[in-house]
Amino acid sequence: MKDKRILYVSSEVVPYLAENEVSLMSYDVPKMINDQGGQIRIFMPRYGNINERRHQLHEVIRLSGMNLVVNDLDMPLIIKVASIPKERIQVYFIDNDEYFKRKATFADEEGALYPDNDERAIFFAKGVVETVKKLNWVPDIIHVHGWLAAMLPIYMKHYYKNEALFSETKIVTSVYGQSFDENLDLEMINKVKFDGVPHEAIADLETPNYENVLKASILHSDAVIIASENVSPSLTKFIESSGKPFLPFATKDAFAEAYTNFYKTMGL
Repeated sequence: MKDKRILYVSSEVVPYLAENEVSLMSYDVPKMINDQGGQIRIFMPRYGNINERRHQLHEVIRLSGMNLVVNDLDMPLIIKVASIPKERIQVYFIDNDEYFKRKATFADEEGALYPDNDERAIFFAKGVVETVKKLNWVPDIIHVHGWLAAMLPIYMKHYYKNEALFSETKIVTSVYGQSFDENLDLEMINKVKFDGVPHEAIADLETPNYENVLKASILHSDAVIIASENVSPSLTKFIESSGKPFLPFATKDAFAEAYTNFYKTMGL
């Protein structure tokens, strides 16, 4: 994988957030590729419960300052960056006071999902792509982890479909076990359609529950990785019947070889 460029886009990454399946794999996989001589970047949201001082985050002024439109509202984009200690891995943080200042990730202290999680996902997807454009860094693969990052494949295939920078880029989505039980905002589909995405491409978002959000993401990906033993039978069946190349679940001690070989089947 030497010199191959892989962009990792994740809703959670250790050491910045607590350990779980998504946050651990969002660290382990990039580290593996980095160790093999690949060029990597990681993007994640800058939630308010990330300790900026401890992790030495700092704003990148040249990348910040643009406004992104979400559901006809201008939302300022702030970009921060940090390095994972000892690994020489840069992590870029997508930030906005309205969406990410609150002191938790996806839900309030009562466990209720934030009502604007759908808009946060749209903002995150656009923020990642706009920042990569500014960096003028062309990824061979974009690898998506976690449901909050699931809008990125959709926006890449529609909103950014004419961006020459990404004309050869392939998108891989890792699918994990269900992490929320409610629906996101029922207006989510209209907010995505506002950006010119046709209804038939995102019909699953009419009921924006966990599985349907992932289904929409899978349909717009070039390949899929089943990243958890706990993916539901219905979602697993959807992946298997999607016609997309997919990698079955690989255990912790076997994922490195499996993921590397899977990347190579995508032309790397």
